[in-house]
Amino acid sequence: MDRFIVSARKYRPQLFDSVVGQEHITTTLKNAIRNQQLAHAFLFCGPRGVGKTTCARILAKTINCEKPTKEGEACDQCNSCISFREGGSINYFELDAASNNSVEDIRTLTEQVRFAPQGGRYKVYVIDEVHMLSTAAFNAFLKTLEEPPPYAIFILATTEKHKILPTILSRCQIFDFKRITTADTVAHLESICKKEKIKADKAALQVIAQKSEGCMRDALSLLDKIVSFTNGAVDYTQILEHLNILDEDYFFRFIHCMQAQDLAQALLLYDQINQKGFDGDLFINGLAEFTRNLLVCQDTKAVALLDVVESFKDKYKETAKAISTATLVSLLNILNEAELNYKAARNKRLYVELVLIKLCYLEQALGITTGEPSLSKKKITEAPIGFKASPIRPYSPASSTKTVVPAPAKMPNAPVRTTDCAKLIIETKSEEQRPLVKETMRESVPPKLSALSKIREQFKQTAVHESMEEKQLDESALQEAWKLYTQQLKESKNPAAQPFDAASLRIIDSSTFEVVTANNIEQRFIEQERNKLYAYLQEKLSNKNLQFSVVADEQKGAALSTEGILSSKERYQEMVKRYPLIQELKERLKLDLDY
Repeated sequence: MDRFIVSARKYRPQLFDSVVGQEHITTTLKNAIRNQQLAHAFLFCGPRGVGKTTCARILAKTINCEKPTKEGEACDQCNSCISFREGGSINYFELDAASNNSVEDIRTLTEQVRFAPQGGRYKVYVIDEVHMLSTAAFNAFLKTLEEPPPYAIFILATTEKHKILPTILSRCQIFDFKRITTADTVAHLESICKKEKIKADKAALQVIAQKSEGCMRDALSLLDKIVSFTNGAVDYTQILEHLNILDEDYFFRFIHCMQAQDLAQALLLYDQINQKGFDGDLFINGLAEFTRNLLVCQDTKAVALLDVVESFKDKYKETAKAISTATLVSLLNILNEAELNYKAARNKRLYVELVLIKLCYLEQALGITTGEPSLSKKKITEAPIGFKASPIRPYSPASSTKTVVPAPAKMPNAPVRTTDCAKLIIETKSEEQRPLVKETMRESVPPKLSALSKIREQFKQTAVHESMEEKQLDESALQEAWKLYTQQLKESKNPAAQPFDAASLRIIDSSTFEVVTANNIEQRFIEQERNKLYAYLQEKLSNKNLQFSVVADEQKGAALSTEGILSSKERYQEMVKRYPLIQELKERLKLDLDY
């Protein structure tokens, strides 16, 4: 029995052309080899499992090939290529920086660089996970990396470029590897299944590619595991069961329940999902991704972002047409908040069910918010009346003045009702009485304003407000209103009454005036009453555009400062004159002043 080799190793690319999804890098390396423009240091960075180490090995193999092709590929037949493929090359060194990250390890490496290659042109040193090196190891490596011997080439590989020192980055040619697309992964898996004679559904391979998230190594590992589980057949249903993935059909069914506002069916659907062993956060996360795909489908320009199984694409587009964009955006917001708060919930199932209740009545809530008539609540109709009323018709002289409606015939032994006991006599009103009836109806039933009538009414109200606002500012009215407000402050014993009484007013234009105070203290007292004063003056003067500013007159302050230095007693008397509350405070606290 032959030893089993995993697909990730068995089908590791041996040539640049066989590398999947990194054409921008392989083309550059082949051209550099063909034109003999190789750098002495390379940095391969990118996600895991996308081919960094593989490209480093192919580069080392190609530059030491004895008979390279015109396209810059290795011949894979010479002694150097064979020894390299069998792992016996003495010109290739690979160092794992995760476990050899000390200064001594780097010194050992730099000592080996001094020896010339044996049986080849270049010695290639590959340092994997280089970001794990310590700062001291990086510094010990700087000089060798900057000026290596002409036969030495360094290839650094990492998944976290931001952790590498800038001095190292500046000495390397940087190649950024990208994630492998789902289409490229599926194509590579199909070729492997064809070689291994494995029956595989394309939908199943697409699920594997999506689950691997652009990592080819993970995709091949999943394929090996599923082939062993299914005994050589890869089926979509078995993939979902083995990888613990929720079928998208559940999400389609839930969206239909949400559109129909069928809460009971939505809760039963979640119960089925819960019984299959799927956690609530997995369901919320899957539903959020499903909603994102629906949102993407609504715009033809963004359909390229849809990464789902081919058989579901048409169903996604049909479902997206039946849901508004506002509903999908609100749905995403609710699910995002639910996913963030899921861990904090004690009763996980109840929390998810509360989220489902919100989602089932989401469209109704949006309709009430936006005022859509289709989503508004139905009005409760009045109780049915006991007779049939004929519609009101315009008056016609030729019509009869009296119409007698006979009572319906009674059935034998039938219960007697009030409507069956009398006749309904509907008299048409005479021409003189009709205007009175019309006026009464008009008074009892308020007229319904059309949209145009509402606009006219608003225009009239706006015109009235504008007329109020355009009223000119009168000095006498302003002074009177100012005195009344000051009187209110005095009655309420507000300390701002004194600054208001001492301030002077100066009109600037029809709606603006200035309050002039003697110092900054009085200015602050008036500023504290600004909001109340605004409302009072605007209402009193009927001017909505009224504005004012409070300024301190510096000339008055300067004049006061030049009067001379006052004694302590004089200063106190001056303060009492300006602010009588100080004297009241002194008396209440029974203070004795030392002049």
